[in-house]
Amino acid sequence: MRKLLLIGRSGAGKTTLSQALKGEIPHYKKTQGMVFDDFLIDSPGEYAENHDLASALALYSYEADVVALLIAADDDYSLFSPCITCLVNREVIGIVTKTDKADPKRAENWLKLSGCKKVFFVNSTTGDGVKDILDHLKQHKTNIKTEK
Repeated sequence: MRKLLLIGRSGAGKTTLSQALKGEIPHYKKTQGMVFDDFLIDSPGEYAENHDLASALALYSYEADVVALLIAADDDYSLFSPCITCLVNREVIGIVTKTDKADPKRAENWLKLSGCKKVFFVNSTTGDGVKDILDHLKQHKTNIKTEK
């Protein structure tokens, strides 16, 4: 399985998603530092929110096969600049979390604006959409078609 790096603001649902992807019962746990598991790298939201820490995410992206930008459906804004995915030489996917809240389409539009070609919708509490992400990670690198 390909390794996934989760990036997003604090409260976007990165840790809850990582627990759901591993088949754990979601429970609150504040991520204090980078957490490495078999196929996941969970990053603290402060790394994406703080300019001085953001460069660390670029370094950690080299440890992953896929980088995921997360935005919660109830977020008021996007942390990600338009066309930012071109700065990463890995596949970058978008993940809209908390799909039972607010407007998931708005978050999807922000992720597409940032450059994500593929966007997943997930509710980590109910498990909706988790299998789609796992199936995507199970695809062999050579089986992935790039969109132009």
